Amino acid sequence: MEDKTTMRAPVSQKPHIIPKPEHPEYIGGSITVEINEKKITVPFGTTILEACRQNQIHIPTLCYHEDLCIAGVCRVCVVEVEGMRTLQASCAFPITAPIKIKTASPAVRKARKHILDLILSEHYGECYSCFRNNNCELQTLAKEYGVDHYNFGHIKSPRYEVDNSSYSVVRDMDKCVLCKRCVRTCIDLQEVGVLEAINRGHETHIGTFFDKPLAEVICINCGQCINRCPTAALRANDPRDEIWAAIDDPTKHVVIQTAPSPRAAIGEEFGLEPGKSFTGELNTALRRIGFDKVFDTNFTADLTIFEEGTELILRLYKALVKKEPVALPQFTSCSPGWVKYLEHFYPDYIDNLSTAKSPQQMFGALIKTYYAKKMNIDPANIVSVAVMPCSAKKFECNRPEMNSSGYKDVDYGLTTRELAQMLKESGIYLPEMPKSDFDDPFGDASGAGLIFGATGGVMEAALRTIIEFVTGKKVEDVFANAEIIPVRGFEGIRYAELPITEVGEVPELIKHLVPDWNWLKGVTLKVAVAHGTANAKKVMEDIKAGGRFSQCHFIEFMACPGGCIGGGGQPIPTSPEIRKMRAKAIYDEDNSLPIRKSHENRHVTDIYKEFLTDGPCGHLSHKLLHTHYVKRGKYIA
Repeated sequence: MEDKTTMRAPVSQKPHIIPKPEHPEYIGGSITVEINEKKITVPFGTTILEACRQNQIHIPTLCYHEDLCIAGVCRVCVVEVEGMRTLQASCAFPITAPIKIKTASPAVRKARKHILDLILSEHYGECYSCFRNNNCELQTLAKEYGVDHYNFGHIKSPRYEVDNSSYSVVRDMDKCVLCKRCVRTCIDLQEVGVLEAINRGHETHIGTFFDKPLAEVICINCGQCINRCPTAALRANDPRDEIWAAIDDPTKHVVIQTAPSPRAAIGEEFGLEPGKSFTGELNTALRRIGFDKVFDTNFTADLTIFEEGTELILRLYKALVKKEPVALPQFTSCSPGWVKYLEHFYPDYIDNLSTAKSPQQMFGALIKTYYAKKMNIDPANIVSVAVMPCSAKKFECNRPEMNSSGYKDVDYGLTTRELAQMLKESGIYLPEMPKSDFDDPFGDASGAGLIFGATGGVMEAALRTIIEFVTGKKVEDVFANAEIIPVRGFEGIRYAELPITEVGEVPELIKHLVPDWNWLKGVTLKVAVAHGTANAKKVMEDIKAGGRFSQCHFIEFMACPGGCIGGGGQPIPTSPEIRKMRAKAIYDEDNSLPIRKSHENRHVTDIYKEFLTDGPCGHLSHKLLHTHYVKRGKYIA
């Protein structure tokens, strides 16, 4: 994750960080303090909140979040420090001297309750009809502190219009508590900056540039603000009613594709700890609630490797052999939040984006062409739904470019949270479901497609295939158990070099595109991975300056921290530890599969024989599986 000391926060929110010593055991490196009459030793500069959490002492928070810089604006976390006139915000108080702290004195409890009373006096709405009911931090705090009536009154009518202009994110500022988590998320974590606190005092509200609707500003639809909002001020644009209507319509054939990240996280919506995948159980549950067919998005993730990988080979061949000008490095295009970020912030680099659609959109195109013909179904009667970890996927399926099938390729994008609610509406407790397989004609996919869900996964999947295609060697002979560790992990940016010292035969599927691999012998393949658009910005600025990333051949970008497992449609809450557990669930499932490389998925090779007969990056593939993007820029009319 990004170092909190270097985040691009507004000056008003820059925390005064006391650097922690590298060696706390040295003289002056640690300090002994007294918390609730218990002596505790902590490294110099540790905040009171950190010290308490490390020692299982509960302090409530509202504006604090592990992913974000410190703001100290809500004051819910106040504590009493002996000798100080006022209560102190524990999240923003670094320990630099021996002190005595009380975390639950009468003054502290009274202050916290008054703060909650004041917040609720400005909070419009009823909890029982709120989509965050039973998963709202404000509601939890009110219960914890016995707030059972409105001491300072309560707003009876809304003050703001709900902004549902965006396909992805809905804003309801009547439920905002001014914690500024969304502001810090958009500025620090994502380096987009469409939200800010406007006006002062009682008139303060969180808004966009000139309070324009979200669809008219440079929002990239990533939904990271939703994942960190403690209330229902931000939510995804929910299409469940339309999907239920389609399921209940006997004239409609409703199919659903599920991505790996929702399957690795949906158990959290049923009260389970992060880290367990429910792939088979979800297949059964989806059929029970009325979907006609259940497909695996990993199938088209494998297809993406063929298309995107072939595109990379063609770009390299043009650059290295034909000496033609070509846009390198090639950027991945699976993350619609990243794509829109590039369209707004670096439009001059649109040509570097792979033209390959994301797996979601590839599947949509195939369902309304190949599948419709094979099953003898009128594509006009097919309703295609995609379960994704991502709110930006809702925007992606509504892009006007995504209709190469002659119809809207994907009709609806569902988040993990929304799907869980559909299951609950149907009385289904997912962990109790029996397991079942995906439906034909697409069948099961490979572990390579599965790991798309974690940061570095697209790169690793591509390398598993490229290594075997080019060298003729088994990837297991190069990387133990086919685990390409250099591109794994949660560092914000990763870089790797893979020297090509020997080459093999060109596979039959792409032999018409390149005659041999001799031109790659001796080349060092340079790749990089970045997750979170703040990190993407660093890589892009390096490329603009002619730095080492400009020498890369292939770069994976994901808009969200952790990649898809940290997507804007995943269960709330999120944290670095939760994202690691979700990634582990994905890698564990990959290790358990019999096929772990995209090019070994016979269902994909069959589709090239039966349907996409001119092969990867051929005429029909380009028509259905590739697209183009828009140079949007940052100008707002």
